[in-house]
Amino acid sequence: MNTHKALLAVLLVPLCATLAAAPAAYAATPGETAATAFRSPEAALGRVAHPLHTTEPGGNLADLRPFGGMVGDARVVGLGEATHSSHEFFTVKHRVLRYLVKEKGFRAFALEAPWSTGLRLDAYLTRGEGDLKRLMDEEFQGAYRFWNTAEYRDLLQWMRAYNVKHPEDPIRFVGDDNGFAGAELYDKVSAYAAEARPELTSRLTELYRGLRPTTDADTYVNQYLAKPLAERKQLAERTGRAVDLLKQRSGKGADAYAWALQHATAIHQMTTLYAFDWDDPQAIPHAMRYRDRVMADNVTWWQQQTGDKIVLGAHNSHVALKTYAPSSHPQVQGDFLREQLGRGYLSVGLTFDRGSFNALGQDGDVHRFAVGPAAPGTAEHTLDRVRYRDFLVDLRDTPATARAWLAAPHIVKNIGATYPGIADAPQIRLAKTHDVVIHLQQVEAAHMLR
Repeated sequence: MNTHKALLAVLLVPLCATLAAAPAAYAATPGETAATAFRSPEAALGRVAHPLHTTEPGGNLADLRPFGGMVGDARVVGLGEATHSSHEFFTVKHRVLRYLVKEKGFRAFALEAPWSTGLRLDAYLTRGEGDLKRLMDEEFQGAYRFWNTAEYRDLLQWMRAYNVKHPEDPIRFVGDDNGFAGAELYDKVSAYAAEARPELTSRLTELYRGLRPTTDADTYVNQYLAKPLAERKQLAERTGRAVDLLKQRSGKGADAYAWALQHATAIHQMTTLYAFDWDDPQAIPHAMRYRDRVMADNVTWWQQQTGDKIVLGAHNSHVALKTYAPSSHPQVQGDFLREQLGRGYLSVGLTFDRGSFNALGQDGDVHRFAVGPAAPGTAEHTLDRVRYRDFLVDLRDTPATARAWLAAPHIVKNIGATYPGIADAPQIRLAKTHDVVIHLQQVEAAHMLR
């Protein structure tokens, strides 16, 4: 097994896809009366569903007002996706972000991307540092290539335009993942030590020796994963000692110390992830649990450090309250966030009936794939028979017929970075997995820029 290729295949959700529900508004069948019509789950859901007038980000946001009520006092809203690269999933997230910024005071967008990527994009969004195309090309590589799209470019451009108009109250960008630790993390930790803890400078330099990236992200990760496991474990032990040194006592300024410690922690999160034995199938669940816990910890840290309310973008299987695949992912980001934030975390799953997406094929290259209407018995088959083409529904407040259906296990589409994947038919209980569902009748592949 090729270690680095195996890791890149699973890093962006090793769950994957089921074949897909023929779209139709609910209509009573011959012999069915109005009194019995609501006995079907799709009809019951139709009573409480709210239609979306568009999936595009611009224009009137009035149809999202019911969603604002569903969000309530949540401080983190996790917006999922059933594929990693479909246009409508990205544009719906963009649209929801606009609404939550305007109406609910949200001020950060977190993405399944490295912590260092988040810092660079945040500097661009808040201070205009760098060129957006170059930043996206440099940061969205390897496992994160699916974010290098026209849709995310448009979202980031909107955030930048907003911040130019509101420099005192900007929208921030958070990278919550640990697949890479960019050079700026080492530079920030070193700069803090030189200013506040100069006695640590030489020790940190030694502990970080050979770790600061000098190549592009994709090359760095591939070269790092080619190192022997014993060496990767030694590197993780070294970065852990760097964190411990900073923890011994704070230097000047509580805020500066908190950020420096978090940057050092992000470095250690990467080395720890890559210190797992990716050639051992029994190690994979532990590695995946660690990764999801890191992503939750980083979101919670940002929320508590800054006070920002956060829109979190990730795959359905990460934002979920319960895992889609217990054998490979024992506990996921949304589950950790619910533990950490309670009802301050809201999980929103995004589903679709049919359409297309980008994913890695069996040859390792990116291809456009398509799936047809969902099969009877799947979750999407029922959702697509609700009375609206595209809609959102609060799963916590539904009629009895819908509650019974939501409590039962149903197959869902769950398409990750590779297609087909290793868990083609996960069965989930929607009522226990998400608080809200946004269902779209059809999606198209996102527009990749590179």
